[in-house]
Amino acid sequence: MKLIVGLGNPGVNYEYTRHNIGFIILDHFAENRKVNFKAGRGDWYESSFKVNCEEVFLLKPYTFMNNSGSAVTEFCEFHEIKQNDVLVIYDDFQLQLGTIRVRKKGSDGGHNGISDIMYRMNTNEIPRMRVGIGNEEVLNKDEFIDFVLSNFSKDEFKILKKLMPEFEKCIISFITEEIKVTMNNFNKSFLISGKENSEIN
Repeated sequence: MKLIVGLGNPGVNYEYTRHNIGFIILDHFAENRKVNFKAGRGDWYESSFKVNCEEVFLLKPYTFMNNSGSAVTEFCEFHEIKQNDVLVIYDDFQLQLGTIRVRKKGSDGGHNGISDIMYRMNTNEIPRMRVGIGNEEVLNKDEFIDFVLSNFSKDEFKILKKLMPEFEKCIISFITEEIKVTMNNFNKSFLISGKENSEIN
């Protein structure tokens, strides 16, 4: 049994913000598998499907980002899911758009969503998939919040759409293989080259 968690904020005002990349990826992943999200017994939306007879849950906490841990912890306790079988997908503005970093444990890196999950589960040994949302612009400390809560541009969304198959492959790899294999295969930049970028504009 596996649990794939996408982090984000609920509501139309946040739907296409950089901070919601976890929701965006999970929605696309579910759509391609023709499964729908439904309201859960707690503050979340959930879906499920099977891979090689193994049940896989998809979870979108609706607690708002800073309280993501309450939904994840409650869901894991109810379904008796081990922390090593959880993959948390979230944004990282310090990574360039199109970059993936999978880790089996680590610090929160200043991200309030994963920080709350680690706090409530009382461990930093939670597999995570950090997805780059950054650009070449150098941000000052007081600009971070405004940046992550800003919407992706149309060009960035085109790039994300092109990259979705790679994000999906990474998730499937976590479900079906050892995490070391996933890290070796997907910890890199999938940035589209200038030539490819011109083709999608």
